[in-house]
Amino acid sequence: MTQAHIFISGGARSGKTALAEKLALRLGEAPAYLATAEARDAEMAARIAAHRAARAERFTTIEEPLDLCGALAATARTHDAVLIDCLTLWLSNLLGAGRDIDGEIGALVATAEAIEATRIVFVSNEVGLGIVPENALAREFRDHAGRLNQAVAALAAHAYFTVSGLPLVLKGTPPDEL
Repeated sequence: MTQAHIFISGGARSGKTALAEKLALRLGEAPAYLATAEARDAEMAARIAAHRAARAERFTTIEEPLDLCGALAATARTHDAVLIDCLTLWLSNLLGAGRDIDGEIGALVATAEAIEATRIVFVSNEVGLGIVPENALAREFRDHAGRLNQAVAALAAHAYFTVSGLPLVLKGTPPDEL
């Protein structure tokens, strides 16, 4: 366990990003939002634009779909808190680019462990609660996501699981108000 980094997971629309934003705003005077999504269709482009507009006043936004380690290291030098949203979109981007997933996960953990002065809030989807996926790519994604989540949760001092907008404490002591 290093620093006081935070890991938040949950299902789609579970409230994990809202919790992450709330915590990041408490942790830093000028937090950065490191977004990993790529606009591969019109609907996703609209989602990204809406999210970007909603946080414009509160966060400096950096968009990086693949080089998360480089972006995190650079952003941590200029910001006291960094919110990464989200690890599973980053994983999807890596798979699509044919990258070495285990190597990328190891590099992310090493990068985060080396950052001491900046608090990091990691957001990731929990995808392992359902049935075993029917196709090989979906199973590969689910398996990598499980390993990624375990690795980041292990390095974090605090971990939360969100359900229906409610945070469940998995690790660490929660702040007074969640």
